[in-house]
Amino acid sequence: MTTENNTEEETLFEFPCEFPVKAMGKKEKDMETLVLTIVQNHAPEATADDITTNLSKNGKYISVTVNITAQSKKQLDAIYMELTGHPDVLYAI
Repeated sequence: MTTENNTEEETLFEFPCEFPVKAMGKKEKDMETLVLTIVQNHAPEATADDITTNLSKNGKYISVTVNITAQSKKQLDAIYMELTGHPDVLYAI
């Protein structure tokens, strides 16, 4: 794959592709809005309809998945950098 700056990057994905962005945090935080807002900074077409959530067994934590059409590795890297840099996001995969 050749990126915008013409350097080769290894990736297992062919872009564009459907990609689930998942982040986890404490339930008492508004994680759905937080994760969607961060994802929309890099994939503005994402909407609330693209979100699925799961609660932990004890209900203390929530995972939020936003399904997007990823355009590049650079875009995914930017999403994950912003997610992992936010203090309310405990984990992002």
